[in-house]
Amino acid sequence: METPYQNHIDKADFDHVYEPAEDSFLLIDALEKDLEFLKTKKPLLCLEVGSGSGVVITAFGMAFPGTLCFSTDINIKACVMTKSTAQRNNVIVETVNMDLASGFVNNKFDIVLFNPPYVVTDPEECKGNGIEASWAGGVKGREVIDRLLAVIPKILSPSGVFYILLIEENIPNEVIQIMKRHGYIAETVIQRKVRNERQLVLKFYKFANYD
Repeated sequence: METPYQNHIDKADFDHVYEPAEDSFLLIDALEKDLEFLKTKKPLLCLEVGSGSGVVITAFGMAFPGTLCFSTDINIKACVMTKSTAQRNNVIVETVNMDLASGFVNNKFDIVLFNPPYVVTDPEECKGNGIEASWAGGVKGREVIDRLLAVIPKILSPSGVFYILLIEENIPNEVIQIMKRHGYIAETVIQRKVRNERQLVLKFYKFANYD
């Protein structure tokens, strides 16, 4: 998978929108590692929740030009940047300014991507809609993550796949158990130690629909 061009972005804009970092590129690497599997799924609809600069959903759109791509972000400036990143790379992404995926229901998406705000913080820090919304995760770094996990069964198609990036402090095994209760199986796609932080990307799917 190609890394999208980002030279259209003014560095000052990253005062307001999360700048692509190791976690962003690890999620892209996970999708690249799973590329042949993803091709077999022939996804029609893909959603990235919390798209930030737009590099992940744009990279996906570059690899899957036949897929209709959507993104959401609670930060309106992130929505604008995602749109411009997609356009700079000749990808069409429908961007929506919303909290997580609150406006989507009825099992629409074949692929859902989420690089969440995973940093352990005071719960009060999770209430913003600026750049802090890209990293502030509250207790266990999981307050925003757990909210989306509850929505995944409503927005993921029956044969869909959900990719999420986590760190050790998020207690990935608890995330796996939550999703298991919703009927999903987990696989670790990729993991990497970055400085003092172990990052990993999990994917979730329904066993009966995995091929």
